[in-house]
Parts: sequence; C-alpha cells; structure tokens
Amino acid sequence: MKGLTFGTRAGSALLVLATLALPLRPAAASVAGGGDSLPASDRAILSDTLAGRSGKLKARLVSPRRTGGIRILRDLFGESAATRPGIYQATDSVSGRRFAFINLLPFQARERGKVGTYRIGFWPGESRVSWMRDKSPEGFIQVTTENQDTPLSDHFRLRDFLNKDQEATWPKYLVLREALVDKLELLITDLQRRGYAVSHMQVMSGFRTPQYNVKGVGPKGGRAMDSRHQYGDAADVFVDNDRDGAMDDLNRDGRVDLRDAKIVLESVERIERDHPDLIGGAGLYRATSAHGPFVHVDVRGQRARWGRI
Repeated sequence: MKGLTFGTRAGSALLVLATLALPLRPAAASVAGGGDSLPASDRAILSDTLAGRSGKLKARLVSPRRTGGIRILRDLFGESAATRPGIYQATDSVSGRRFAFINLLPFQARERGKVGTYRIGFWPGESRVSWMRDKSPEGFIQVTTENQDTPLSDHFRLRDFLNKDQEATWPKYLVLREALVDKLELLITDLQRRGYAVSHMQVMSGFRTPQYNVKGVGPKGGRAMDSRHQYGDAADVFVDNDRDGAMDDLNRDGRVDLRDAKIVLESVERIERDHPDLIGGAGLYRATSAHGPFVHVDVRGQRARWGRI
C-alpha cells in the first residue's frame, strides 16, 4: 500500500509482569457489517495470558476485532499506534523480556488481488457476501527486510511462515493466527517431555497466498483448493536439529522415514486431548525426491486426519 510504513517503536519499560497475564479478549465486533467473532481457538487463547498456553509466545496480533489489544497499544504507545499498522515492541522493566504487538493491515487494503506490489490473489468463494462475513482473514502482517526476524515465540520468527514465492518483493504480507504458533510450541514441549531433544522445528510451508496455492491444486501438486495454509492456521513441519533440511531420525533406527513423522503426530494427539480448543487437522507425508517426511498441523477447529504408516 503506497505510503504505508511499518512503524517500530520501543516501549519505555512499561510492560510489567502483570501485563503479561492480562487477558487480550477479542471484540465481538462485526466484519463488513456481519456478526462474526474470532474462531473458538482464538477466543480461548486470547482469554489466556499474552504468552499463550505454551507460555512461549512473544507477540500478539492486534486489530479492531480485539479491543484488549487496541487498548494496550493506546496505553503503551499513544493514540496513533491504535490506528497505524506496525510492530510495536515493549519491554518488561523487571525481566527485560521483549514482547511485540503487531497491529494488522486491514484486509480491505488489498486491491485487485495485491497489496502494494505483493501478489496475494483471491480466496476460494471470496465473491460471496457470506465469505467476507465468515472466512475473510483478520488482516495482514507487513513483513520487511528489517522486521522479518521478529520473534513470534521462543522457536519461531515472522520469516518462518512467509509464502515461498516472490523472493525479491518487499514488503511481503502474511496471514497468521497465533493459535497455530502456540500449538507448535506446545508440540515442541511435548516432544521434549517425551525425551526428544528438539531444538529446531522447521516450517516447510506456512502461509500460502491463494495465487501461490492454486498453482499446486490437483493430483499433480497435491494441494487442496481450500487449503488451510491460505488462512494462516496451518503449517507443514519437521524436526531438524542438525539443520540439514530434512526430518531427524527421531526413533534412532538408522533411517529417516514416516515412522519419525508419526512420533510428531502422536504429540499432536496429546496436545489436542489436553487443549480441545486447539483441535485441527494433522497429516503424515512421506518423503519424495523434493523433501523428506513431514507432518501437517493446523487449528481449523475440527478434527481431521490423513496419511498412514
């Protein structure tokens, strides 16, 4: 969007430990005149602490749908922060911990399938009025070369979830739900508790713009037209502690195969049992010539499973 800058301001040590326990409840405000509220998974996570169920979130999304977040932006950074999209950093004066409030660029800023020079495309069913009310993304995170390494949590940064094309185009725009990031952090914690020394979980595919996703729809590409990746609540992941670009040998049988991915899936099952509000899809994918085995994880709000050993 021409003339839009992604303002980053440092909080003046105003974020104290008590603030990190402050609920950020979403507003029941409507979108495009409808009565839509946030999905159940977001309502649950935002009624918890800022650090999420995992205790590892380092950023929260803010938009007019979330009155608590707008109030915090206004209190910490002034009136202009409540209306200007950007990443606003605050610091806990006691622990020195940094926390980011990300004010989203409104979804309506997209024009003719693009935001600025960045190609987004059009979502399936977007022409219907009901789609705008029920399924339209809350807004876009504007990602620049300067802010792409902003931590979202202990293990994930903004750049981890970016769409994989348009490498030379900046700024980029990202749709993401923090419920997904929280679930991935819970996944790492569960694996660690089970004895797997997970230090790095690779996001092979996070957000996909509709214009990128449609290129792989069909038997050849293997993507679904209504892929959850387009809504910012899905990620294809694998454990990659040695950073060689492939799943690690988690079961230590001397091979990297679908059995290692199944270990990750078993942790997903435990997380959804303990946190029903984070329920979603999960699928196993075998290795191909292009990639190793991986697991799809999402927070769509209903259980779905696919792929077998």
